[in-house]
Amino acid sequence: MAATWNEPITLDAIRETHALIAPHVRRTPVMRWRGDAFTDEAGDLFDAYLKMELFQVTGTFKVRGVLSVLSRLSVEDRARGATGFSAGNHAIAVAYGARALGMPAKVVMLETANPARVRKARQYGAEVLVAADGASASAMAEEIVASDGMAFVHPFEGRNTVLGTGTLGLEMCEQIRDVEAVVVGIGGGGLAAGVAAAVKLHDPNVRVYGVEPEGAACMTKSFAEGGPVTWPVVRTIADSLAPPFTTPYTFGVCRDYVDDIVTVSDDALMHAMRLLFDDLKLVVEPGGVAAVAAALGPLKSRLAGKKVVLALCGSNIDLRSFSDLTGL
Repeated sequence: MAATWNEPITLDAIRETHALIAPHVRRTPVMRWRGDAFTDEAGDLFDAYLKMELFQVTGTFKVRGVLSVLSRLSVEDRARGATGFSAGNHAIAVAYGARALGMPAKVVMLETANPARVRKARQYGAEVLVAADGASASAMAEEIVASDGMAFVHPFEGRNTVLGTGTLGLEMCEQIRDVEAVVVGIGGGGLAAGVAAAVKLHDPNVRVYGVEPEGAACMTKSFAEGGPVTWPVVRTIADSLAPPFTTPYTFGVCRDYVDDIVTVSDDALMHAMRLLFDDLKLVVEPGGVAAVAAALGPLKSRLAGKKVVLALCGSNIDLRSFSDLTGL
């Protein structure tokens, strides 16, 4: 499979990145999913394994891409610090990554961000600025770069970010033999691009499926139109999977390595959250359960008889919000 974007991804580069960020991230575990709730939904239709990335430092996969970017900065650039913007998870990862490398950080978060996420970014030592919307947040981050000289860390675009998320796919391949399918959530595409590239480069016969919320299906639209697009109105509870645009590099990697994308409803996401709590007592944010929702919904027949890895990629949700969404 020939890559058609600039600066292609290689397994060696992903392995090098894994070693580079290893001092500051966790090699998250994998477990086989067995339980009454799962059996009621899927029976023995497929053999499910969960990649427990919700146990990652900062609570999500985001720190892998952030550290891949920050670790490659020069000494001079590190001294000036790092910035970024997001609804929460990326900002938290920038704050943690900067602290881990002894850098100052100034992050921009949306005023709609969950208060627990804002607190966590501050706990990691970042100065937190608040913006009214995504456009304002992007503009504020640009101002920080211009005025303070801080390095901007994009939430999902760029080769170094994708090499970082690729370490998650590399771990999957090393931890589970004979995988036949991998299911992973898609927001801007950074996670799916890295995981899909690592998995396909390891074994091109593995099927890789991406999952988006119905109300933020930006990568699905990008695939249909053949390039990055914008999504005019985002409507989903999965705020970590809801950027209103896609970008050239991650789109290119996803296009070449992701076999198909499906969408799931907010109701399906809430149902998946309840199932994981019922069987495993896991508190997972809506975006973090996208793979489960898809495996038990639109992908169910395609996964029949297969050994499947489902990425649980985030746990940054406060208990009140979790209870409100699940009714638990």
